[in-house]
Amino acid sequence: MAGLFDLSGCSSIRLLDAGAGVGSLTVAFLEAVRKSKQRLSDVSATLYEVDDLLASYLSREIEACRKPFSDAGIKFDANIIRDDFIESAVNQIQFGMAKRFNFAILNPPYKKIASRSRHRLLLRQAGIETVNLYSAFVALAVALMEPGGQLVAIIPRSFCNGPYYRPFREFILTRAAIRHMHLFASRDKAFKDDKVLQENVIILLERGGNQGDVTVSTSVDDRFADYAAHVYPFDRIVFPSDAEGFIHIPTSSARNIMESSPPFRYSLADIGIEVSTGPVVDFRLRAYVRSMPEPGSVPLLYPAHFTGLSIEWPKPEIKKPNALMRYPETDKWLYPNGFYAVVRRFSSKEERRRIVAAVVCPEMFDKPLLGFENHLNVFHQCKSGLPEDLARGLAVFLNSTVVDESFRRFSGHTQVNATDLRLMKYPSRDALTALGRWAREQGELSLERIDVKLESIA
Repeated sequence: MAGLFDLSGCSSIRLLDAGAGVGSLTVAFLEAVRKSKQRLSDVSATLYEVDDLLASYLSREIEACRKPFSDAGIKFDANIIRDDFIESAVNQIQFGMAKRFNFAILNPPYKKIASRSRHRLLLRQAGIETVNLYSAFVALAVALMEPGGQLVAIIPRSFCNGPYYRPFREFILTRAAIRHMHLFASRDKAFKDDKVLQENVIILLERGGNQGDVTVSTSVDDRFADYAAHVYPFDRIVFPSDAEGFIHIPTSSARNIMESSPPFRYSLADIGIEVSTGPVVDFRLRAYVRSMPEPGSVPLLYPAHFTGLSIEWPKPEIKKPNALMRYPETDKWLYPNGFYAVVRRFSSKEERRRIVAAVVCPEMFDKPLLGFENHLNVFHQCKSGLPEDLARGLAVFLNSTVVDESFRRFSGHTQVNATDLRLMKYPSRDALTALGRWAREQGELSLERIDVKLESIA
């Protein structure tokens, strides 16, 4: 992280480290500055840390950095601030008292911000709308940077997509240029002690910079033994036609056919399909769920009912219920029996595919209604089923490698949201129907055969 900064031509350094912990990042940055042999007149560091124990270590670490600069005739100053960074930064911005920084290095805290919390209200006063402490820290740090200032942060990749982070993406992309992103390919190695459920990225931003090409580097873990880097035009990072501003992180120079192939240009609205999160939240309907079907019940489908591209129901061996009793309280959450394509909302950490789809077939059930549990995304037409071949074609398309690769370029989380699926591009309705007809005639389908078929469509 310290090595990503461009120190050339810099004579004065004003560093911000918000959430400094024991000072590891600042110490690494100061060491990089010393080794750069820059002609410096002064170096100052402003560090925020509210934890008493961490702050005591931080003070000793930073004090140890003073002598090398003093010996070199460089004025060194460090200010450890024990205040809440969000409150302090917002006050500085609001009252025009902000100290401007030309460098910032961050490993911010990760925690959701409640919509009516004090932090959320403070951030709104600074024109920042965001849902997590990490994005709040980055947005405030950007706001405190001078033009041309550089910020390096290690943060979860969740900001790259989804509606909740759209205001944050807009805030960043209108105020800074993305210069470099580093992606760790494995979630269970670089951060094995933290049990992270999503990929983390290191990002380099330049405040007020003109957006140009972006360097994307990768490594499996924090040893960087297999480090590789490629340069991409910005239209490979944020697609010009994407109103949501999803941030893609390509990992090969070849364009995914979802980007470059004209057949994959249709939205779900164009096709006449909708996708929704399964409406049955089992813990809210605990009194009505049943382990197995019984008179007066309807099928209740979970991800555990997936078997390849199909649904197997009922499954006595699973720990989830198989049925939901019909009452006025439950009928409003049910769909008519029919053909549906369904996608699991969650995958395991290192699962081969992020998007896993299956087809629900009406002949499996002797009931007029179905329940879809909240851990499923359901493709439907006005809360009703799809034509059979369209449902089958949609499931085949979603299970392809090209879709998985495309999805991974903007999402590093284990969760697949309905919004993500809604914003993807698809083949036409006719092409999906033809794909479903082909799939129905094939019987058992392998991933390899699906991929070959998708290539012929492209």
